[in-house]
Amino acid sequence: MKEACEQGIFKGVNLHENGPCISHLFYCDDALFIGEWSKANISNLARILRCFHASSRLKVNFNKSRVFGTGASQLQVNRWARLLGCEPSSLPFIYLWVPVGANMKLKKHWSPIVDKFNAKLSDWKARNLSFGGRLTLIKSVLSLLR
Repeated sequence: MKEACEQGIFKGVNLHENGPCISHLFYCDDALFIGEWSKANISNLARILRCFHASSRLKVNFNKSRVFGTGASQLQVNRWARLLGCEPSSLPFIYLWVPVGANMKLKKHWSPIVDKFNAKLSDWKARNLSFGGRLTLIKSVLSLLR
């Protein structure tokens, strides 16, 4: 992806005037591609993913993949999702228990995270642990929130 961006094959998104250009984020076996909203960019992403499959023998499951278009019409999102063989979707969505594209200043968007945290962290464990033990427990629970 880095080479595709450097050669202008795929156009990522600049975060700021002098900031970095982001084209992809990877987490475990998940990938998030972020790019300019154009048919050429979508087509080139499909080609890049086919090359990835040919070279690595790892196939992208397009049935589990989704296309989001910020500021694009739902008709365009549907059309380009079909081009990739993905599901069209819209913001906000939940990824690793975190709402993506939601206004995180609103308390309601933190509810799934807080509920998941509360479900994992029992009161009796917190009361009976030392400060260091509580810190370790909190770090452990946070790492499980995915």
